Amino acid sequence: MNFPSDLKYSKEHEWIRVEGNTGTIGITDFAQNELGDIVYVDINTVGDTVAKDSVFGTVEAVKTVSDLYLPVAGKIVEFNKGLDAAPESVNKDPYGAGWMVKVEITSAADLDSLMDAETYKKHIGV
Repeated sequence: MNFPSDLKYSKEHEWIRVEGNTGTIGITDFAQNELGDIVYVDINTVGDTVAKDSVFGTVEAVKTVSDLYLPVAGKIVEFNKGLDAAPESVNKDPYGAGWMVKVEITSAADLDSLMDAETYKKHIGV
């Protein structure tokens, strides 16, 4: 499994890549592996301001549907439209083509509560 060191991780298995005051968010390699084959990503919160640790969408796999939790408070500014046609991108490239949303971060302090790659690996027992 892959855990890029330039990302921050949440206990709910989301990752965030921060560039300025914008964060790109997706689910971790561990999460996509646990879910199995992803068939649909449902995010209808674009334009909404969402609180930290609140649900911003769902991901549907063959066997289950799982909520997606925003690791930082912010306004959802973009959904990865490529996931409409190719939701399996989350399985194949969770940190690249499988990203889910971009958010304008409203509280940079929220980043302090997230884990680095090494801490996340310990969190999941790897």
